[in-house]
Amino acid sequence: MFVINLFAALALLAAPGAAPDAVIGQWSNAKGTVEVRTHRCGANLCGRVVRASPKQEAAARKAGTASLVGTELLKNYRQERDGTWTGRVFIPKIGRDVPSQIKQTSNDTLTISGCMLGGLLCKTQVWHRVP
Repeated sequence: MFVINLFAALALLAAPGAAPDAVIGQWSNAKGTVEVRTHRCGANLCGRVVRASPKQEAAARKAGTASLVGTELLKNYRQERDGTWTGRVFIPKIGRDVPSQIKQTSNDTLTISGCMLGGLLCKTQVWHRVP
């Protein structure tokens, strides 16, 4: 009985998103044009841009963000349940924070969704862990 419970506990620890700090790391958007390093901000999760392509930097500047690198993109995400976080994402192209959710779908994949206009306009991106 103890052995079965031990294996069950180990399986839970290995499950995607089971460990709160599994989302800590460096993540790249699908096109590889932006990289964000996630970190703890108190009890919450935040993420700062550490690399951006020249095209992404130019688009952010056009919208009023002086430098995309160094910008806090992911703000004050609270863990709701294993692998799911809610907070706000900064969208550089419009210069606004919007309500957002992060779901860790595997150890190396995050799905980040953000919505505007009360959920009428939403976008989802898949981000991958940078080795």
